[in-house]
Formats: sequence, C-alpha cells, structure tokens
Amino acid sequence: MNVICIIPARYESSRFPGKPLADLCGKPMIQHVYERVLQARTVSFAAVATDDERIFAAVQRFGGRAIMTSETLRSGTDRIAEAATRINLASSDIVVNIQGDQPLFEPTQIDEVAKPLLDDPVLPMSTLIYKIIREEEITHPHAVKVVFDHDHFAIYFSRATIPFVRDRGHEVSYYKHHGIYAYRREFLEKFSRLSEGVLEKLEALEQLRALEHGYRIKVVETLYDSVEVDTPRELERVRSLLLSAPPWTKKGD
Repeated sequence: MNVICIIPARYESSRFPGKPLADLCGKPMIQHVYERVLQARTVSFAAVATDDERIFAAVQRFGGRAIMTSETLRSGTDRIAEAATRINLASSDIVVNIQGDQPLFEPTQIDEVAKPLLDDPVLPMSTLIYKIIREEEITHPHAVKVVFDHDHFAIYFSRATIPFVRDRGHEVSYYKHHGIYAYRREFLEKFSRLSEGVLEKLEALEQLRALEHGYRIKVVETLYDSVEVDTPRELERVRSLLLSAPPWTKKGD
C-alpha cells in the first residue's frame, strides 16, 4: 500500500480570498504545507489539487506537482477524489488529505493518520483529533469538536460544545478535530458519490457525510496542535510562530 498526499487548495474564500498564495516569511503559504508533506516518512507522492490557475502556476514555480480540478466540487474531499482519479492508484492505496491552510502541521501527523489504515485493511478512513488546551476553543465554532467511542471511532463532530455537561462536578476532556484525513482509495471514490447529508449541510462539516451514511471513522489522538489559517489575523499569528521558533524547528526552509 502506498501513501499518497493530496492538498486541496481553493483561491476563493469569503473570509480570506487567495489565502493559499498569501506570503508567509517569503513563501506562499501552500509551499510551506507542501514542503512539510514531503518530510513525512510514509508519503511516496504529493500534489496540490486546485481549481485556480494562479495556484496551479505558483505550485509549479516552486517545483511542486499540481492537478487542476473542477470549480463545482462540494468539498475538499471531493476535490482530492477527483484528483486521485487522474493518478494510477491501487484500490488499497491510502490517500491523505492535508488542508492547504495548515502551514504549521507536523509531518509525523501524516504517519499518525495513515497508520490505522496501514494496520487494518478493512478500515475505510481515519482522522486526527487533539485534546483541547486553549479554553476559548471549547466554545468557538471554528474549532470543531468530536466525541468518540471506547474503540476510538467517531460518534459525532460538531461546531457546538460536545459533550454538554449538564451537572457540575463532572470531569471532562474536550477534543477538537484536525482537518487531516486518510482514506482508502476505493472508499474515497465511494465517498465522493454519496449524497450530501442533512447534518453535513447544517454543520458545514464534510466528515458527517460518512457518518450519516453509516461508515466508521477511526480517530487518532495526536500530541501536536495545528493552526488553521482562516483569516489574515491568523496568518499573522502563524508568521509570529515561525519567526519565533528556533531554526531547527522551522520545517520546509
């Protein structure tokens, strides 16, 4: 089984148009993501999937692979599904989805999310979760929360605070979802053909489509947080983190 990483990247964004090309310490943000992907131990191939010629050209300029996709796709997963059809993959190969707005993710997170599918050929997909330590994320709708069963299969994802603690005195840990997925190639094709779920539409969370159609999602707890850039303000936070990090921790330079 090969591990293939595809990075979906759109130019249009209501909160931050053109963010994949935003300058981050002298490089477009998408380049930081791409270079970190290549540092993952398990990845044998990487590409950016985009619907925009500007992003396509920028990726080619820094020597990366880019795949043009349709402008009418419903989600990032649908975009990587279309891109995957243009690559000669075996049905058992694993496709990892890294969001193009996570320039500080740790390369080992790709190895972490792919491991359950490498270990168990029956699993259709997996994703990463992180124990919340920043209190503001417990209630913030941009930090997607997740609850899961004893075997670490997702029960539900929500922008709301879950679980809700009705009575005082109960100790609770909250987990947020990282937008890093691994799919078996044959399931990725199936996923892209599923109808949009009611909960998926309400929460604007594509992973709910799998749960609504009865498929299981293995969740893997990572020790690494990953900052998502949704606004120019968050880009400034990432820039500060990169500039303040010791040289040996600055990946992709």
